[in-house]
Amino acid sequence: MAVLVVQHVAEEGPYEIGSALAAAGLGLRVCRVWAGDPLPEDLSGAEALVVLGGPMSGYSDYGFPTRTAELGLLRAALDAQVPVLGVCLGAQLLAVAAGGTARPGTGIQVGWGPVRMGSAAAGDPLFAGVPERLRVLHWHGDTMDLPAEAVALASCDRYPVQAFRVGAAAWGLQFHLEVDAAAVGAFARAFPEDAAAAPDGLCEDAHEESAALAPYRDQVLGRFAALVTGRAGHTSTRTFFTPMAATWEERFAADGPRYAAAVARMGLDEGRTVLDLGCGTGRALPALRAAVGDKGLVLGMDVTPAMLDAAARHGRGDLAALLLADARRLPLSAGAVDGIFSAGLVNHLPEPAPALAEWARVTDAGGALLLFHPSGRAERAARHGRPLDPDDLLAETNLRSALEVAGWRLAHYDDAPQHFLARAVRVG
Repeated sequence: MAVLVVQHVAEEGPYEIGSALAAAGLGLRVCRVWAGDPLPEDLSGAEALVVLGGPMSGYSDYGFPTRTAELGLLRAALDAQVPVLGVCLGAQLLAVAAGGTARPGTGIQVGWGPVRMGSAAAGDPLFAGVPERLRVLHWHGDTMDLPAEAVALASCDRYPVQAFRVGAAAWGLQFHLEVDAAAVGAFARAFPEDAAAAPDGLCEDAHEESAALAPYRDQVLGRFAALVTGRAGHTSTRTFFTPMAATWEERFAADGPRYAAAVARMGLDEGRTVLDLGCGTGRALPALRAAVGDKGLVLGMDVTPAMLDAAARHGRGDLAALLLADARRLPLSAGAVDGIFSAGLVNHLPEPAPALAEWARVTDAGGALLLFHPSGRAERAARHGRPLDPDDLLAETNLRSALEVAGWRLAHYDDAPQHFLARAVRVG
């Protein structure tokens, strides 16, 4: 896994963005569109998306053959809540992808100058603690209008939109926070006419200006890198499932009776509280609601927002409380539920053992855990062209041991061609 970096010209590289990501243990996959590198069709394998600056226009395809494809990647990242950092041109493209506009400005703004932090910056995950006035490198002539849901973070007199956030994980920076003195020199050599329009001292003062900027630059970029690493498990899951969410229900509509039969094996009583972990579009929620009745409580949790949106469109929000949550860190108190249903989730967890322990924590003594899949292990292995793996967690011996360590007792195991079903009971 690596961070996908879209680079439009040789001189506008990731610079200190790359340093911050590397310090966090993240690799870079640089797509040099200026050199003819093909732009990926999707975000598979990408922990985050960084779109850099360039002399093209965010509002026109003229001289910018990858613009439409880049907007598609940005929209996909926003849909899946993949962390995004857009710089200069990249910020303009992010604004457009989010529903705003990019447009020509009144002239080029080049050189070191201040930006003002808005009130929202104080609570922003990246910009909290940055001084109210910060001197940065400007090098742009276009500007943008933000969509209504964007949060403005920084402005200046010439072009008010200088930094913004869309959602919880996408930031646009009109200025060049990533630069050091070497980067300023590279910019000046590449764009001498622009550099000539800058006030005196653009390059002469670059060491001094970039040194003064460095503590805040490192803070903001370091926080972005930490956010990327902290979301790594979520990101891979969301990039996999988000594109399929809209058609997931239709693709697997025939599985409904199998889900209902699996839920019946839980032995839930009316009035109980049950949790569907990794609920997806909510195929099990009708059966879970029927099992606990009107007086019971059904919770549906998933880490992919698009799946929960699809569940709501199919009316599952009327059957259960739909919650965006990490299956490894549940927002529930100890013993809060009487049973957990989970279909196909364990296979997607990078570390299943801590998750099983977390599920035991929130389940009352004697409560049931039902692990289910509408096809057996052998059928799934054959479908992917591989033999059964003896180290597979869902193999009976492995699963029994993992459950016991986590606080469960395996009560029933059935790995049949037409389904996989394991029922465990909370010990204690």
